[in-house]
Amino acid sequence: MKKTIIINDKMQKKFRYYLTEPAGKNFHPAFKPELTPKKMLELGVFGGKYMTDCRNEFPESWYKKAKLCPERHDPKLNYFGINASQPLSVWRKKGWIYKNDPRGWFQWYCRYYMGRRLTEEDERQIKRWKAIKRHIAQIKKNCKKGDTVCRPKQRQAILHWAYDSRKL
Repeated sequence: MKKTIIINDKMQKKFRYYLTEPAGKNFHPAFKPELTPKKMLELGVFGGKYMTDCRNEFPESWYKKAKLCPERHDPKLNYFGINASQPLSVWRKKGWIYKNDPRGWFQWYCRYYMGRRLTEEDERQIKRWKAIKRHIAQIKKNCKKGDTVCRPKQRQAILHWAYDSRKL
């Protein structure tokens, strides 16, 4: 199976990539996200601004209950109602942006989930995803289980990485 995806959105014009795996299947053994991209969008991530012009790239079902705001970043749309994002300019400055995924980790995850595989980039992003566990450890150490008002900014940031911080 190899399907060509052609992108024409605000950040990429005539960009193409290939899906080589079935959606939601055959992930790297070290990569076990707790939330799907669809669930993340439903819960509220990235202030609702993320990927609002990408509807043609991903399944329509991802957007049915998504908390989105095409006009601006609105922290009230986040699950924990708090801003836990850094501007894209910071991500670029820190070297976190891969040229083929100009929106960052979540865009990579959505494309990976859909079946795109890029060995070197997948390994880099999975390594970054695994590094978020240090924040999970801090919540477990400093908060009672289920106390979602404890460290909400950190919980929201963890949610952005497909870990279900509601369960911590």
